[in-house]
Parts: sequence; structure tokens; C-alpha cells
Amino acid sequence: MTGNQYVHRMHSGALGKPVFFVLHGTGGDENQFFEFGRQVLPDATIVAPRGDVSEHGAARFFKRTAEGVYDMGDLQRATTKMVAFVNDIASTHQASAIIGLGFSNGANILANVLIKDGVFDAAVLMHPLIPFQPAPNPGLAGRRILITAGKRDPISPVVSTLALETYLSRQNTAVTTEWHSGGHEIQANEIDAVKAFLIPYK
Repeated sequence: MTGNQYVHRMHSGALGKPVFFVLHGTGGDENQFFEFGRQVLPDATIVAPRGDVSEHGAARFFKRTAEGVYDMGDLQRATTKMVAFVNDIASTHQASAIIGLGFSNGANILANVLIKDGVFDAAVLMHPLIPFQPAPNPGLAGRRILITAGKRDPISPVVSTLALETYLSRQNTAVTTEWHSGGHEIQANEIDAVKAFLIPYK
């Protein structure tokens, strides 16, 4: 495994179809969203990496020092690695579009990749937390982004979700947010919103 690679699971779709990267939350693995990815985009190449950081045995994509407090150096390392991983696979499969879906920690690394490097044409950020003010990135204009969130989420608070939504809107992305009344769990209306969001890539 090279420095740009993750332990991952892959389903190779047709050349020229989208590549769909699905990123697990803390304690998940490459199986968490793999079959869901295959169901919603059956002709796409599905790639599910496993986070390369262990937090008391729970896989993550980057380190943190406390709940909601990120190790910014490791976040940058992880972002650089993820960008290289995504670009390598998308190039190999001649991707018509690069799409990402992440939940919790997976949404956080996906969001930071977008903020820093763009890379993804469309992204689903499920319960993300970006606890800092990102620098502007005019290159994000035109990206399609779906945020899903819980109004009682103690890990990804409403104020943080709204701040990320505002940031992405100011970068001229096509961003929408799907809310539910619960906490840091995925509910049925989120799944429906994701499926609707991904229809153009089938």
C-alpha cells in the first residue's frame, strides 16, 4: 500500500461513469455505506476507504484532541492524502463525475477536501462539523452539495451546520440542507434526500 492509498473496498463500474466515494463515520469501516452506494448508483465505480487513524480502536480519517477539537496538522495530512487517493482512482476509471458521500468524520474530511482543493463535483455531507472559519475558495462555484443534519445533534450543532451552509453558499455552490428533528443519527428523510440528489448521476 503506497502513501496515497487506504485499505478500501471497490466495485468497478463502467468506464466513463461517475466514481462515488463513500466515507464512514468514527468507528465505521469500508462496509458502512458500500452497499448503499451500489444501490443508488449501480453503474458507478464505488470506492469505500477505511480511515487510517485509530482512536481507541475506532477508525477515523484524521486525529482529534477532544470532541469537536481537531488536530489541524493531521487534518491537513489526511486532506492531502485523500485528494491524491481520489484523483488517482478517478483518473484510472475515466470518471465522468467525482461524487462523495460522508457521514460524521467522513463528512468532515470530505468537507475539508472540498474547502481546500475542490476535487469533488458533487458531495453529500451527512452531519458534518467544520469548527473553524474556512478560507474562501472561488473554485467551488457550481459544485452541487447536499448537507443533512439533525436539529438536536450534540456533535454537529445547528449553528455549525448553518455556518458551513453559509460558507458554501458564499462560494457560489448549489448547496441545500435537509434537516430532521433528531440528533446524530441518519433518518429516513435524509436517505430520500440523498437518493434524489444523486439521480442526475445515474
